[in-house]
Amino acid sequence: MTELKKARKLDMGEASKEVLFSLDGSASAFDSEKYIAFPGFCDVHVHFREPGFSYKETIKSGCAAAARGGYTAVCTMPNLSPVPDCGENLKVQTDLIKRDAFIHVLPYGAITVGEKGEQLAALEAMAPDVAAFSDDGRGVQNDDMMRQAMLRTKALGKMIVAHCEVNSLLRGGYIHDGEYARAHGHRGICSESEYAQIERDLRLVRETGCAYHVCHISARESVELIRRAKAEGLDVSCETAPHYLLLDDSMLQEEGRFKMNPPIRDKADRQALIEGILDGTIDMIATDHAPHSAEEKSRGLEKSAFGIVGLETAFPLLYTGLVKTGIISLEKLVELLSIRPRQRFHIPLGNDFCLWDLESSYLIDPERFASMGRATPFAGMTVQGRCVLTVYQGRAVYMDIEG
Repeated sequence: MTELKKARKLDMGEASKEVLFSLDGSASAFDSEKYIAFPGFCDVHVHFREPGFSYKETIKSGCAAAARGGYTAVCTMPNLSPVPDCGENLKVQTDLIKRDAFIHVLPYGAITVGEKGEQLAALEAMAPDVAAFSDDGRGVQNDDMMRQAMLRTKALGKMIVAHCEVNSLLRGGYIHDGEYARAHGHRGICSESEYAQIERDLRLVRETGCAYHVCHISARESVELIRRAKAEGLDVSCETAPHYLLLDDSMLQEEGRFKMNPPIRDKADRQALIEGILDGTIDMIATDHAPHSAEEKSRGLEKSAFGIVGLETAFPLLYTGLVKTGIISLEKLVELLSIRPRQRFHIPLGNDFCLWDLESSYLIDPERFASMGRATPFAGMTVQGRCVLTVYQGRAVYMDIEG
């Protein structure tokens, strides 16, 4: 990474007035008036796949993808091998982070042993070193297990970050249970599988007083449940992802790059999510960056693995699709990508920032990704906004002045 001789912390929306110099002098100066600076983005929901699945992604490649997208902090989900469900298993991951990370990588600890939902993980042992606790990829099915987890995490001053899914309602589905599924003979995932567990969890939050965050909401009913919970004064927050804000199931294609969990839902769900962004019900946007091998994503909608990549495309997609179209302001977008996630998860900004050329227009080309994953439903889309520099703790961790 290139260390900067001088770099000042820049306020959101303020164009840089200084020229940045690298220590070796190469690519050392550029016209900073051309770029706009934002606080380093923060993604509280990524999968870096290491340890256990380094053929999909590694800490190094995940950090490279994050830096290329303007991110200087990420929280990594625990569906790994070994699952970080005790201090010993967590150390396997944190040792890799210490060795290979060049942005702030903060892991989650699992809620239950092996993410199996049968026995609480060693929450006390992991608490000092994790962002929060999550069984991401699996909903905790047992009510009493989730109640115990909430009570323990509250006592530890930590948050439950929930993947909400009722297994009995999945019925073998793999895309949204909507018009596209019916027209093309696919098995659908109903929205109730998501919002029914959110409803269950909110009852338990009322009972326990636990801090609670909902992952990747996709359904309009979920938005309304969280809106009501906030009005009630519960300590609740949530995220959605770019693909749920920009796509609906009428845009699906018969390719694995359109398969993720939860699935892209219908137009009414998409509009409800946008309204949730506008009124503050939805606190932040996270990518759910979930890389897989090319082979795992080449089996069509039914048989491909769930998950797409998103760190390198999030800002340009949202800037193009929501800001340039007048749906939200640029300031609101940066709040959703940086300010709010850092506030909720207590992740300091320090002197992290990223510089963007908002006039640069280009096609999304997965072959240029730093991530080992290539699957994105946005491949070939024209977007505006290119990251030219990402600085973490005073060091340039990504630089692309020439484009």
